[in-house]
Amino acid sequence: MKKYKESLLKGFFVLAIVLTSCTMITNKSSNKSEESMAWEVDFFDDFETFNTNYWQDQHIWVNNEKQCYVPDNQYGTREVSNGTLKLKVINIENEISCDNFDKHGNQQSKTSYVAGRIASKNKKEFIKGKWTAKLRLLGKRQPSMFPAWWILGAQNNELPVQDPDEVICWPLSGSGEIDIFEHHGDYEDNHYTTGAIKSLGECDKGDWWTLRTNVKASLSDYHEYSVEWEGSDLVYRLDGTEVHRNVGEGDKYPEPMFAILNFAKITDSSMTGEWVMEVDWVKHEFRK
Repeated sequence: MKKYKESLLKGFFVLAIVLTSCTMITNKSSNKSEESMAWEVDFFDDFETFNTNYWQDQHIWVNNEKQCYVPDNQYGTREVSNGTLKLKVINIENEISCDNFDKHGNQQSKTSYVAGRIASKNKKEFIKGKWTAKLRLLGKRQPSMFPAWWILGAQNNELPVQDPDEVICWPLSGSGEIDIFEHHGDYEDNHYTTGAIKSLGECDKGDWWTLRTNVKASLSDYHEYSVEWEGSDLVYRLDGTEVHRNVGEGDKYPEPMFAILNFAKITDSSMTGEWVMEVDWVKHEFRK
């Protein structure tokens, strides 16, 4: 009986080793397979022109911003030249009436500041994958600067509302927000923040800071700023190097998302000259 038990235990031991080895081989194969899956580009714009099949001007009043977004490159706020897009905030020195409204119908007051904002809403929208933009900021950093590169759920109910399903309030699922690059000029000079907005489960209730981080970067130089879905995680990269990760947050953004590039003014601090965010290109990729 003792010999039988010893033989049985040895059999279980050998079987456990075989099963563990098989699992390790399978996992290694899966990881290798995932790593070897190449990215394929399904959207790329190098801004040789302003392509209205890709983008639309978005004039909207949000975040109590101090400028007026104007369309059609009025005052030179959305210039495309020499293969780059320049989005600007400009002080035109005299106040103008602003036709920017928030989603509650409130109108922006008169202002002497005008700016550019474009969105790929209802033009180029994608589920997950990887979004990247190559951009830089020109000139000296100043208080009140708020340039941004970000993506938003395609069912968002903010202007322009163009499809019947655009009825979901920020930041609920369908209207989620992921900020790939934001610079807050009232804080440090060469830095930006990156990360997702955490939904608190109610309309207009979002946690801006829990899921994001501050990253050092020379903002006057071109850099590639990206976010990608890696399994259930959101991975943020600067020039291809991971700088932040939202673990398990990727599954909370199942919806198609569109891209936004804008330059805003967020406080009453005075400004001189013009502020410029120059964008070399934007692309979206997916795993083949």
